Amino acid sequence: MILYLHGFRSSPQSFKAGLLAQAVHEAGHGDAWCCPQLPPSPRRAHELATRLINQRVQQGMNPQRDLVVVGSSLGGYYATCLAETWHCRAVLLNPVVHAARDLATQVGEHTMWNSPERFEFLPEYVDELAEMAVGRPADPSRYYLLAAKGDELLDWREMVEWYEGCELRLLEGSDHGISDFRDWLPEVLERVLPRP
Repeated sequence: MILYLHGFRSSPQSFKAGLLAQAVHEAGHGDAWCCPQLPPSPRRAHELATRLINQRVQQGMNPQRDLVVVGSSLGGYYATCLAETWHCRAVLLNPVVHAARDLATQVGEHTMWNSPERFEFLPEYVDELAEMAVGRPADPSRYYLLAAKGDELLDWREMVEWYEGCELRLLEGSDHGISDFRDWLPEVLERVLPRP
């Protein structure tokens, strides 16, 4: 199972999710791809992801062997929480490290990046982020981190420090959305596809 978790205000229609979904399908693993629309509530987003994983486990999936969670920005925070719970692989794209701190500034009404749809990010959602926090990766060898020094929203140094010991691709420029993601797609795909 390849579970892609998008970032704050994003969706399964995001640039990175679309590129990676296409590449996974072209590689013949489309049946493994799963990219849900996450609700604004972190607790509900985590419950949704957990439910999707549990469905595959009931069908015989071994999470340690067959699950990789891909997370972008806030989705990277969620992916880390899930990877620590399920002891699976994780691919992180400019992940949020201190979610409760960073998202506290986002309380209020927002529109989605890919649609005019509006949603409310409530104060209790910050508490939900704090409650689901996990420590640094227990097994860094299960993680791949792609961090951009040009990220205009998050500090790449915090990412590199938090995920010390993980496989790291540090981009000298780029941006938070990794607009040059197509250049790094082969490397990311290699770490996402099922291992023989």
